[in-house]
Amino acid sequence: MKKVIVADQAACVNCLTCELACSTAFYKEPVSELSCIKITTKEDGSLKTLVCVQCGKCAKACEAGAITQNAKGVYMISKKLCVNCGKCVEACPFGVLVKSEDRDVPSKCISCGICVDACPQNVLAIKES
Repeated sequence: MKKVIVADQAACVNCLTCELACSTAFYKEPVSELSCIKITTKEDGSLKTLVCVQCGKCAKACEAGAITQNAKGVYMISKKLCVNCGKCVEACPFGVLVKSEDRDVPSKCISCGICVDACPQNVLAIKES
């Protein structure tokens, strides 16, 4: 079983509340660039919500062995083992790992549900698959 965040793309109104809730929770700043969830606009004008699907590509790229999968299928970054090289950020196919100059460790979605709770349109949900 994997715990992931899913989005109802059609219901999203691009308010960015999810992004701001995520960045505020983990960085104490409401800044979209620091969020582990990203709302983007596709070429046709429709919105796309990018979230970590817990694929494990970040873990494979981590030479320090700092990213491991927990019992819920969520990949977690060990602050003790991470050397902040950024290879996990580069390996993420969705661009949702965040590396900030102010922190020693990149951030990734841990399916905590902060963005889900913050969304006023009920676009997001946590799903176990």
